[in-house]
Amino acid sequence: MKHFFVLILVASLPFTLLAQDKFTISGYIYEASSGESLIGATIAVPSLKKGTYSNEYGFYSLTLPANSDSLELVFSFSGYERQTRSILLNKDLSIDINLDFKVLEEVVIEAEGFEEQLSSTQMSVERLSMRDAKKIPAFLGEVDIIKTLQLKPGVSSGSEGSSGIFVRGGGPDQNLVLLDNTVLYNPSHLFGFFSTFNSDAVKDVKLYKGGFPAQYGGRLSSVIDVKMNEGNNKKFSGSGGLGLIASRLTLEGPIVKDKGSFMVSGRRTYVDLITRQINRALEDEPDFNPIPDYFFYDLNAKANYQLNENNQLFLSGYFGRDQFTFNDGNFDFKFFWGNSNATLRWNHLFSPRLFMNIAVGASDYRYKITNQFDIFAFELGSDITDQTVSTDFTWIPDNKHTVKFGAKAIYHTFTVGRLNAGAEDSTFSFTAGNTFYATEFGAYIADDIEFNDKLKLNVGLRLSGFNSDGVTYANPEPRAALRWTVGKNVSLKASYARMAQYLHLVANSGATLPTDVWYPSNERVKPQLSDQVAVGITLTLGDDYLLSNEVYYKWLRNSIDFRNGADLFVNDDLDTEFVFGEGYAYGNEFYLEKKNGRLTGWIGYTISWSWREFDGVNENGEFIPDNAINDGERFNPVNDKRHDISIVGIYELSRRWSFSSSWEYRSGTPTTLPIGRFPLFGPDLEIPQITPIFQKRNSFRLPAYHKLDVGVIYKLFPKWGEADLTISAYNAYNRRNPYFVFFETQENEAGIPIDQVAKQVALFPVIPSITYNFRF
Repeated sequence: MKHFFVLILVASLPFTLLAQDKFTISGYIYEASSGESLIGATIAVPSLKKGTYSNEYGFYSLTLPANSDSLELVFSFSGYERQTRSILLNKDLSIDINLDFKVLEEVVIEAEGFEEQLSSTQMSVERLSMRDAKKIPAFLGEVDIIKTLQLKPGVSSGSEGSSGIFVRGGGPDQNLVLLDNTVLYNPSHLFGFFSTFNSDAVKDVKLYKGGFPAQYGGRLSSVIDVKMNEGNNKKFSGSGGLGLIASRLTLEGPIVKDKGSFMVSGRRTYVDLITRQINRALEDEPDFNPIPDYFFYDLNAKANYQLNENNQLFLSGYFGRDQFTFNDGNFDFKFFWGNSNATLRWNHLFSPRLFMNIAVGASDYRYKITNQFDIFAFELGSDITDQTVSTDFTWIPDNKHTVKFGAKAIYHTFTVGRLNAGAEDSTFSFTAGNTFYATEFGAYIADDIEFNDKLKLNVGLRLSGFNSDGVTYANPEPRAALRWTVGKNVSLKASYARMAQYLHLVANSGATLPTDVWYPSNERVKPQLSDQVAVGITLTLGDDYLLSNEVYYKWLRNSIDFRNGADLFVNDDLDTEFVFGEGYAYGNEFYLEKKNGRLTGWIGYTISWSWREFDGVNENGEFIPDNAINDGERFNPVNDKRHDISIVGIYELSRRWSFSSSWEYRSGTPTTLPIGRFPLFGPDLEIPQITPIFQKRNSFRLPAYHKLDVGVIYKLFPKWGEADLTISAYNAYNRRNPYFVFFETQENEAGIPIDQVAKQVALFPVIPSITYNFRF
């Protein structure tokens, strides 16, 4: 790392020598009322047609030619009052800005312009504001940022109500989810129906679908980068909500006013409190069957302190647990799972042009199932633990270059399929499971180069590696993105990115479930690789509308799936059940967004194809029938969604009333169903059994999925702060969307099975909800 850093400093020398007649304006952009840093704020010099944006820590740096005349700087951010500063640029300047929230006399919603989408080389990215997410109808009243991202083009859910996502034909394990620089492995509650992200604790969300910046690696399909709120360093404040199934509370305030702050946010469901009362009331009934208990809770916390103008420390953490229990007196079943992580970050400003962030973190995901029946008991569990250290630098030698470089290392510990079982009388007992250790590392460098007003190029290289059980893999991951501006309102973009993935999710479901197991690459299991290219056009229609269209193509190598009839239960040689093949995905994403006025929202449409092919041919060219799927023919995986449409509308009727709706349509999910049945006879069978006949994997599709959600927000203005009532209806026209299909055996009058009939299971009818939200 030392030599890498020296190389960068040497490379900077020509720029430094050429820039003696230039000076740099730098600083931080904050929200005036809370002191929160603002990500993506605009800093512009209209007279020079130059500008920049604050980074993920609120820092900006803008280098300009020396000027003896007064220059006007304009600072702006969505929903905040603009500020203008006049300066004489005859030396380096440090200017911190506090922007006030815009109070509108009329109901005319003003947002930031579309300058960043037009001027940036970055494409295939979605940014989500919490203010917009909280206006969209929510499932059971719980705002969910992952479900909101599912309304964007190129993103679809794994199944009905699930917070798992498929991005551009990728699987659920191919999404890198980061919370304040640390990985979350299963970011969901309630078996995938809620995400782990409490919207009151979240500050910023970015989803990268392609054209990945060089600092990200480790997954093939997407990066979801979530930043938590830092806390109010001006005054003590709080917010929260009371809903039908969950409540939440967030408290924040200064540690030292204007220098440090804290934020603590908690959320808990309370369905279990209701079911326990019902069980107690009915436990003496003769035919009573107890209702299972379920609840989840999560806790977010963050603190920061500014040591001086060049150094700031951040400490953040997350802890969440789900618990499902069932006890009928004879059978005792308990199921626990959850995430925990912690991150310590240090931001240091070497100079107005060189910014550093160092992070040390740890994360843990685990699940445990305990089961006791009579004298027999077993415990099954799995977990993955990470220790992470990373360093990231941003160096801006002049206004035409933004160089980012850094490195990251992760030490993984995997416990796969840990099983303890036995009898209380010690007549038998056994233990099974494996523990693996691995190290993952990466280093990167990228330069965002502005050649002129029309042409901008981002080029980067990431070197990644992985070591497990004495086997080492290394992969170069080049990245490039190009933006060409055509006129004032149109930009053409193209990108290429290679990604390598060294961890693999052992799952045979379309949704990410708590019992899914992460498995490392080894001598048999090679890293998965992808290459993705994308081209697109972005244009503005007046001041209110943004239109974009992107076409992408993605190649996949070393794709992993399970052989037919795979044994997944407590298998010490789990990787022997894997098969390896190739894949590809391609599609077109159309997006139209309106940001200003009473009516805002977007329309997204994606048409896409995703394929996998497992021909059963090994590295030596030998054909192994058990390693082939569908006789080596290509097939659509469960993440293949041909058509995906989303329409979102938010209408601000007045200061008190706002209405919203979202409509989704997705083509049916590929699935495997029997093509016929035959009776099975035998000497030990009193009656014949109807046995299904399967032919090819995913050769059928479930019916199409579509639903409408509607919501209304009524704002209250108490003297102590702000409040609102949010009323919503999930699946407003009661569409019975398919969750899965099973076959029910039909019998004749003698009790002999004669046929099997397909039955469709749908989870959610129309579900109304009401939530009281407050802020003080």
